[in-house]
Amino acid sequence: MSAQDDTKYKKYQSDVIVDLLHEYDFPYIAMNPGASFRGLHDSIINYGKNQPEMLLCQHEEIAVQIAHGYARATNKPMGVILHNLVGLLHAQMAIYYANLDRAPIFIMGATGPMDEGKRRPHIDWSHTALIQGESVRNYTKWDYQPTAIEGVPDSFMRAYSTMVTQPQGPIYMCYDAWLQEKPLDGTLDLGMPPAGMTKQPALMGADPAILEKIVDKLLAAKNPLILAEYVGRHDDGFDNLVALAETLGVPVWDINDSLCFPNRHPLCASMDKEALRKADLILGIDVRDWEKPTAHLESTTRVVTSLVPEDCEWMEVGFGEIGMSSWAMDYGRYQPKILSALGDPALAMPEMTRIGQRRLEADAALAKRIEERKEVLGRRHDEVWAKWQEDARVDWDSEPLALGRLASEVWDVIQDEDWVCATGTLRNWARKIWDFDKPYRHAGKSLGTATQIGMSIGVGLAYKNTDKVVVALQPDGDLMFDAGALWTAAKHEIPLLIIMFNNRAYYNDWEHQVRMAKQRGTDESKAHIGMDLFGPDPDFGTIAQGMGCYGEGPITKPEEVAPAIRRALAEVKKGRPALVDIVTVHR
Repeated sequence: MSAQDDTKYKKYQSDVIVDLLHEYDFPYIAMNPGASFRGLHDSIINYGKNQPEMLLCQHEEIAVQIAHGYARATNKPMGVILHNLVGLLHAQMAIYYANLDRAPIFIMGATGPMDEGKRRPHIDWSHTALIQGESVRNYTKWDYQPTAIEGVPDSFMRAYSTMVTQPQGPIYMCYDAWLQEKPLDGTLDLGMPPAGMTKQPALMGADPAILEKIVDKLLAAKNPLILAEYVGRHDDGFDNLVALAETLGVPVWDINDSLCFPNRHPLCASMDKEALRKADLILGIDVRDWEKPTAHLESTTRVVTSLVPEDCEWMEVGFGEIGMSSWAMDYGRYQPKILSALGDPALAMPEMTRIGQRRLEADAALAKRIEERKEVLGRRHDEVWAKWQEDARVDWDSEPLALGRLASEVWDVIQDEDWVCATGTLRNWARKIWDFDKPYRHAGKSLGTATQIGMSIGVGLAYKNTDKVVVALQPDGDLMFDAGALWTAAKHEIPLLIIMFNNRAYYNDWEHQVRMAKQRGTDESKAHIGMDLFGPDPDFGTIAQGMGCYGEGPITKPEEVAPAIRRALAEVKKGRPALVDIVTVHR
């Protein structure tokens, strides 16, 4: 059935796109306005009755980032519309990060008209590219530009299936402006999705014989370790990994691109370098970047030293050889492995757990040894956790606020709520203090500058109209790029508790300049030039108020932090975004 019930309604070709969006249950579309998709825009609002709901954004990057955050939180795709060539170019960085992060985003663009006779002078020429998708082809899973309405349903179905198949990623569909605006010939056979059609293929299973060998190696090892990166994005991935680790008695290091494992679990070894230094066997499960968590980088000299013993053996389950680009080098350094199983961890982990259970049931001595190993690992976890709590008290009363105290103060306020950490973790302090006990607690770590606020709003959107409190630990430099995103959160009533981690600097780069100064013997006191965000100091509380959010701060006194966060939380519970600007130490 079409979206428009009025039998007198004259249907247009852009209405077909709306029918497809309805068929595939897209809940939202983020966009910044553009004349190139005026036909589709009208169809969504009038023919489709604003379903999917359109979210107005102040920049195309923000639109993509909101969809990115939504996809992270729900593991479901969201739509984005980008205005012809210039809107697509605006959005490029956000699309690149979404591709790196395996975020399924259905990006729709517009171009032309490709019919030269229908182009407006100048504007339709300068904003049109010949095969527009080429500008993002190196960092999308697929792109297509149908030349006639008959090609729209076929390419839509293919794009959706490609987007949601693991490893997931964004796709780009480019719709000609004149194609959108033409009346629809009711006699055309468009090949719309038939009833009962599957919208994506079944999961890809790994070789069972290789999985058995992997399990046997993990059970036989003295100090095995599991590295997990995208496991938390899979259905039941969090619980499946817990079951696997508990069955085999193997500690888990969560790389934090998704929440893969509870941080208070006795087998959690995340951020404990001792687990790496004594590892004799490492299994990577859906890991792209194995090197960063397992190595020490001397930033000044660029010397990378492995923390893992030379005789440690490596194994892998996941998608390591799928989806690599010959353009971007996000695949990282190659890690030789003794065993590698290509397949979806959503199937592999339960199967490995069953294999392990059979082995333990058949060998009482092995089962006893695994239980003893788990007891030792649990004691080590408790020691590390206790040390982190001590570390959090260092410089407790400092002004500006120490990050350990800020993480503690936020935790004291939210711990009895059903909370979600949107992106950043205060340089891992939240991971060392908060209890990440459920799979939805964290959508994944922050990415590059100018990504975090948009993604956090997307996570907030995912939990809108629920009882969950979404917390964004928001750096100041990131918000300076996209402060207009706050207006979108206010406009669309997206509840979000924004705690500014405001060190008044682009401090990551400041540290690099300090390193250069030390190495070269130049003046360290000048390292802040081109890095600092003071003189004048941005007033983020006032900025938030001006965008329609609740805003408070800047706050510098430790005793004022918790009351301010509680006031902001009260506003969030009313259904609006709230920001508390808290000035912190640089590190």
